[in-house]
Amino acid sequence: MLLTITTTMDQATDLGFLLYKHPGRVQRFDQSFGTAHVFYPDAEEHRCTAALLLDVDPVRLVRTRGKSTPDFSLGQYVNDRPYAASSLLASAMANVFRTAMRGRCDARPELAAAPIPLEIVLPALPCRGGAGQVERFFAPLGWNVSAVPVPLDPEFSEWGDSRYVTLTLTGTVRLADALNQLYVLLPVLDDAKHYWMASDEVDKLIRAGEGWLGAHPDRGAITRRYLANRRALVRTALGRLADAEDAPDEALDPVEVEEEASSEDPRPVSLAERRLQSVVQALHGENARRVIDLGCGSGKLIAQLAKDDFFSEISGTDVSYRALGHAWRRLHWDKQPRRESDRVRDVFQGALTYADERFRGYEAAVLMEVIEHVDPPRLGAVERVVFGHAAPRVVVVTTPNAEHNVRYEGMAPGAMRHPDHRFEWTRAEFRAWAGQAAAAHGYRVRYVPVGDDDPEVGAPTQMGVFTK
Repeated sequence: MLLTITTTMDQATDLGFLLYKHPGRVQRFDQSFGTAHVFYPDAEEHRCTAALLLDVDPVRLVRTRGKSTPDFSLGQYVNDRPYAASSLLASAMANVFRTAMRGRCDARPELAAAPIPLEIVLPALPCRGGAGQVERFFAPLGWNVSAVPVPLDPEFSEWGDSRYVTLTLTGTVRLADALNQLYVLLPVLDDAKHYWMASDEVDKLIRAGEGWLGAHPDRGAITRRYLANRRALVRTALGRLADAEDAPDEALDPVEVEEEASSEDPRPVSLAERRLQSVVQALHGENARRVIDLGCGSGKLIAQLAKDDFFSEISGTDVSYRALGHAWRRLHWDKQPRRESDRVRDVFQGALTYADERFRGYEAAVLMEVIEHVDPPRLGAVERVVFGHAAPRVVVVTTPNAEHNVRYEGMAPGAMRHPDHRFEWTRAEFRAWAGQAAAAHGYRVRYVPVGDDDPEVGAPTQMGVFTK
């Protein structure tokens, strides 16, 4: 089982500093299932290649096999595991290149933080889904991908191709990112792991996926495969990815990213961005300058409003302390121009099911992709807090349109866009709820489609603008 990493940067042998492996040595690392060797077949000033060779011991592998491994004697010893890149290689990488995967390099810290030209080669990569699946997972990460199918037998072309590909990735990528992407995607493409799945696998995935997985258009498929389709683990992981600062949107599921990527707009704009624009336009249209974002998440709307001189006072609240931490970092209080810092009054923890004096005194309140995260029995409490207690002149609410879900390829009937959604409403259901909430508290409401308005199923997001 072989992996090579090549760079053509100036002083290419500095790759040894990044990997913490000296180019002039051959090093050996014992694993529970075999032995990993690191060596440099090429170490010149302008080109350097590091190789990781994993020699798998079939007997040791049987002793450490996972509970899902087929229990028949011959299959335990005669298989592709010693030769094909898989979770075994990923585990060896995590052991051998642990410091490099963390992005740490005491000798060359500026080099560890910078993208460098890389070529990564895996001669035999098992891939469920073929070469196209490899392209789908790696290309969005900025790689140029070459995935050449390996024939079953070169002398008998009529036999066709095997399930293996020879993979070559080229690009300018930070080495730590490249290693973490491989760590996640090798077992994902193989769609198998050699060990039993425990709850700590979610932590491993979140840690290795930091900075790239949350924004990947196929993060749902990657997460499901990595966690062997164990629903509880998948749900937890997707929720944590959605809560991460680098995710496209706190309540944005991969299907929404795919929908926007297929738009006919010559300059596609994500659905999350179109929601932001629609909310800002609604606030402008109602001349609402003092705004509180109820359920602000990581603070994307607050940051957007803070850049607009139209708004004079902005606050945000969320029930999640983790999300609020992302919001504070997103705002960069000490780095923003003073006029923007002055406009943002506060970002604080609070629950929308309880009356809070800090919610009062604003011209407008925004609940952007919030209500669908509330258990239906508690919606009445949210209505009373927002429309009755806080009672701003304007309330803007956005939520998914469940009818539009049929337009998302691969989405199962009845499925929802995000694992934390408690419900998703049709347009009629949203209007029924909005109408009764408005009537009960002295508001009128108008409805605005957000995103491409499909003539049959409507826009992907529906927005209600409530006014006193």
